[in-house]
Amino acid sequence: MEYISKPFGIIMNFCYNLVSNYGIAIIFFTLITKIIMFPISLWTHKNSLNLIKIQPQLNGIKAKYYGEKDKISDEQLKLYKEQHYHPLAGLIPMIVQLFLLMCVIQIIYNPLTNILSIGKAEVFQIISAVCDKTGFDISSNTVQLFAVREIQNGFSISQICSKDTENAIKSLNMNFVGFDLSATPFSAGGKMYIVPVLAGLSALALCLFQNIKNPLQAEQSKVEQIGTNAVSIGISLILGGFVPAGIGFYWICSNLFTMLQQIILNTVMNPKKHIDYDALEKSKAELEKISSIGSTSSPKRGTELYKREKTAYKRFFSVENKHLVIYAENGGFYKYFDKIITYLLNNSNIIVHYITSDPNDNIFNLEKELKNLKAYFIGEKKMVTVFMKMDADIVLMTTPDLETYYYKRSYVKKDIEYIYTVHGPMSTHMVMNKGCLDHFDTIFCVGEFQIPEIRKQEEIYKLPQKELVVCGYGFLETLQEKYDNMPKQQNSIPKILIAPSWQEGNILDSCIENLLYELLQKGYNVVVRPHPEYKKRYPNKLDTLVEKYKDYNGNDLTFELDFSCSDSIYNSDIVITDWSSTCFEFSYVTLKPCIFVDTPPKIYNKDYEEIGIEPLELTLRNIIGKRFEPNNFEGMSDTINDMLKNKDEYTDKIKTIRNKYVANYGKSGEVAGKYIINRLIQKQKEQKKNESN
Repeated sequence: MEYISKPFGIIMNFCYNLVSNYGIAIIFFTLITKIIMFPISLWTHKNSLNLIKIQPQLNGIKAKYYGEKDKISDEQLKLYKEQHYHPLAGLIPMIVQLFLLMCVIQIIYNPLTNILSIGKAEVFQIISAVCDKTGFDISSNTVQLFAVREIQNGFSISQICSKDTENAIKSLNMNFVGFDLSATPFSAGGKMYIVPVLAGLSALALCLFQNIKNPLQAEQSKVEQIGTNAVSIGISLILGGFVPAGIGFYWICSNLFTMLQQIILNTVMNPKKHIDYDALEKSKAELEKISSIGSTSSPKRGTELYKREKTAYKRFFSVENKHLVIYAENGGFYKYFDKIITYLLNNSNIIVHYITSDPNDNIFNLEKELKNLKAYFIGEKKMVTVFMKMDADIVLMTTPDLETYYYKRSYVKKDIEYIYTVHGPMSTHMVMNKGCLDHFDTIFCVGEFQIPEIRKQEEIYKLPQKELVVCGYGFLETLQEKYDNMPKQQNSIPKILIAPSWQEGNILDSCIENLLYELLQKGYNVVVRPHPEYKKRYPNKLDTLVEKYKDYNGNDLTFELDFSCSDSIYNSDIVITDWSSTCFEFSYVTLKPCIFVDTPPKIYNKDYEEIGIEPLELTLRNIIGKRFEPNNFEGMSDTINDMLKNKDEYTDKIKTIRNKYVANYGKSGEVAGKYIINRLIQKQKEQKKNESN
């Protein structure tokens, strides 16, 4: 360090000779070193801007390959090379700062050598004389400071050096504004404690400033910023308290000049001119979305559930030649696969690999009974990796947005056929996100009406044609079977079920009180069954509503908040809803009419009108029931009485509608199952052909 710090010692000597004030010399020294190092600071600033510039792409890589650390690392390195970003350049400011700090420590500890530029041999004679007289350890790093203090207190060195050297040492004033910069604050005590406090405050000020003005630090998370702040303040307190105050004073000056330097850097290269902040925020939102998945179903590390997931993950990938994999987000999704699985297990030897992100899924009980059904619990976060490594022939799922969000097509097996089975007897272009089906190979459609909707989207957005298989709707068949086996009862008082959706402006939020007033005053038996999502999201609002009507007799008004049983839906005479698909399932199964309240519709694709086809959920509102405007329920009781009186007319009409829009009623599982079997046979033939070639 003696040789490395020598050039900076010359600068310090120049500054001291220029101003003849130790403290001001340190200020000038700090400024000069900042100027000398400015080109390096400018280069690292440019490199930082380059990093933030490509951050949207980096976030995209993290989202695309979420969970695959090696793949993410490889793709990031490729991007760094393409964009000429140097990852290690971020360390340069820290290295430079540490290098300068070590030089300053050497300079401050050795004022004879660096401030006064006394020759090495002469310095050795001086400190030897002082140490011989006082017994001070000559190897101590504070020996030169001690020697200066002793000489200034009267120790004579006239016999071993020139008068000019002795006078220079005696005139070396290391005090600044009342502080002895040669003293160690925590040893000296008293007002010297102010130095480490000021050092810590300067570090805090710099951190807060950099959190706003430094483009790289501004993009750090709050946790990262707090960590950076804590480390910087901790170092500052150490430098300010356990070493000579001159070092702490340098650190204070350096922190303040760094703020000025950052302003200059931002002026020379304005971050706003180099960074697309809109794209950056969008990429952050996408990455945050994928990072937040599995908040309830993904197990915590170390728990029994985590071990169970880990075992299932290994077991799943230990199986070779998986022909069919089904993925369900939770236990409630089995109903959409039930008819298909039943047909496959009864009519083939296909092993169905069923992955669920619900540890309590009933599929684990069914697995014990069904020979060719294999069930696996894997949480949503881990499923990101499962999808990327998927190695099956066919993947069947009800989760849309494949490839669009966090579930991607496999990077391991490129010829997997991804099949989406629709879980609702409605259209595909209004209540589903735009493009959510674009990356599937095959769609199991409810009816013929969905084919022109999908084909039109393929035409408009120039997408390759998917295989569209008109299967029907198995869950509706399950409901039908259950309803047919239910004991039928004639309600002496008409039973009206209010089954709203949960989107903004739904019945519960917009007009429930007026609706209840209209029905209760006419003596109907009313059941309010909120959407499960509404209960989960807005429990306080729901509790307030229930409390308000607590005095009503249970025979007049009931709030059904237990969704484990759906009998109330099918033993009702009329269902009133806004945009819940429950109404269509109710009408198709019971052949009874509905009443629709025209609250703002549930629209997930705002561009649905581009398709030029009216969504079925809009069309049927005028056919299988009657419509009312919110809070305009005058005459509703007359409408209900008319519907009940002419129920046979509605029965025939609804049956005709069901036959038109729901294909293969009672045989959907067979149609879908046969398609899967035939495709697997075809894939095996293609594989053998490729192997022979």
